[in-house]
Amino acid sequence: MDTQSRACRKSTNVTQGLTRKLVVTVLLLSTLVGSALAMGSRPPAAGMPASGFSLTDLHGKTHSLEQYRGKIVLVNFWATWCKPCTSEMPAMQTVYEQLRDKDFVVLAVNELEDEAKVREHIQQYQHTFPVLLDRENQVANQYGVFGLPVSVFIDQQGVVQEYIKGGLLTERKIQEIVNRIQNAVPITAASLR
Repeated sequence: MDTQSRACRKSTNVTQGLTRKLVVTVLLLSTLVGSALAMGSRPPAAGMPASGFSLTDLHGKTHSLEQYRGKIVLVNFWATWCKPCTSEMPAMQTVYEQLRDKDFVVLAVNELEDEAKVREHIQQYQHTFPVLLDRENQVANQYGVFGLPVSVFIDQQGVVQEYIKGGLLTERKIQEIVNRIQNAVPITAASLR
């Protein structure tokens, strides 16, 4: 075999090796991108049935969305490091205290944080609404949560009435939404057809 043939064969082997590496890299990247996109579902829209879930609170008690059927539920996704989350929680606490005897409940769903850190935060700010631990981020993914805070208002029939991403909740805003849900004909999937 002459020098030119050996060089050609060596060049072909290098090209094939690079092609294999490129294919493996593309497959790996497509898998990673696909996994990232599959992490969360699409956020629920008004009129959609709320996706059921069951999580444990800081006292070890299990809460399921189903057990609150017949009440207006504010599901708030938050974390201790999220400043807007911390800023809106006092308003949630105030309205919870005012309306909890009128079939209103707040379920604060903490994403992926250490229980001790969450417990310390809740004690420091003296919040009394249920704080649920989404240890595997399953419920947040179910509700299409990307970025915090996210608040979902669910009516007495278990239908999503409002999905608020990143907007700061105030006492007035929470009360307005709750009043609208209490006084309106609920949006249902059937009424949107």
